[in-house]
Amino acid sequence: MALKSSNLTATNTYELEVEVDGKIFMDAVSRVFKKQAKKIAVPGFRKGKAPRAIIERIYGEDVFYDDAMQDCYPDALDEACQAAGLKVVAVTGLEATLVSKEGFTFKATVVVEPEIEIKDYDGIEVEKLSTEVTEEMIDEEIDRVRERNSRMVTVEDRAAENGDTVVIDFEGFVDGEAFEGGKAEEYNLELGSGNFIPGFEEQLVGHNTGDEFTIDVKFPEEYQAENLKGKDAQFKIKLHEIKKKELPEVDDDFVKDVSEKDTVAEYRDELKEQIQKRLDGESERDLDDKLTNAIIEKVEGEIPVQMIENEAKNMVREMDMRLRQQGMDFNTYMKYTGMDASAVLEMNKPEAERRIKMRLALEKIAELEKIEPTDEEVEEEYAKMAEIYKMDVDKVKEIIPEESLKEDLRVQLAMKHIKDNAVIK
Repeated sequence: MALKSSNLTATNTYELEVEVDGKIFMDAVSRVFKKQAKKIAVPGFRKGKAPRAIIERIYGEDVFYDDAMQDCYPDALDEACQAAGLKVVAVTGLEATLVSKEGFTFKATVVVEPEIEIKDYDGIEVEKLSTEVTEEMIDEEIDRVRERNSRMVTVEDRAAENGDTVVIDFEGFVDGEAFEGGKAEEYNLELGSGNFIPGFEEQLVGHNTGDEFTIDVKFPEEYQAENLKGKDAQFKIKLHEIKKKELPEVDDDFVKDVSEKDTVAEYRDELKEQIQKRLDGESERDLDDKLTNAIIEKVEGEIPVQMIENEAKNMVREMDMRLRQQGMDFNTYMKYTGMDASAVLEMNKPEAERRIKMRLALEKIAELEKIEPTDEEVEEEYAKMAEIYKMDVDKVKEIIPEESLKEDLRVQLAMKHIKDNAVIK
């Protein structure tokens, strides 16, 4: 293979002229002949047994040329792009210009990764979320645990209040006639929850266990049942029971029930550590997002549409893998959401463009700052991956080439450079 020429014809687009020598081409012709000969019937020979020379005499010596060129294109184009120093995103055209036993020449139109510019990436000012753990945060966490460990107790010494759960029979009437779906027995309803139509729950407040009474309500104009929209209604109510939520006291016994600690003080210290870890993680993720947005804004360069399309397809494949891990396939997901594959692809394109811009920006920063991972960092990364995938390090090295790993590390180190040089408030 020989690269004859490489010319920029448009933004991020090159036309290459590539020559494939006779030996490589004829070897490809031989491979194609072996694959196709068994399908070719020639008079006087059993099917698949005719010699190549006979087939070429009958059908022409170029009978296998088109398929042989298709066989050669991938490797030849890959070598040509490497020789030209191009990172190809998409191939938009292939055309053979000269073909013979001595080889063939072809032109290829390729879209390449853009050469972006980025400036002023050091000293980005960002505001970091506070990670201070307050006593109120610890109290709120304890209250959530108390809620999870609460129990319902019957109230016998007072009337129903907001927040209580009442057990009721009810039957609804419109114009004196009972309507479908308006009746239930021993129904548990939390007062103040807003689960029933406006005015219903409010009129139960103040009633006592054993009360039988009627309330007047009006169905909303936007109510789902056509026959009840905007209608005045009466409900006959019988109140069987009033229950309230009882929260456990926060004492050492409570602590022993909900944790492995023995005292309230120890439990509060444990919760403080947990909250601190959560806040630290949230703060770091928020900081990363802010720095990412700032870096993306500084990227100058035109991103090829093919590059965005490819990344969006990768994101759809990632989505499919996640869905399969959850026991659902991509087609089922589309049925549930009412979307088709093209709509899902379009939905992912904005984030795909963000990912591409960020990756290109970090690669450019790594280049400008001459960032290069050390041998120790490379080995540490291989060790981490071996631990994650429960594989031998040497096996991981066989699967992931060192240069590919180094590219990812350069990006990580470039992000670290951004963080280290940011002005964090």
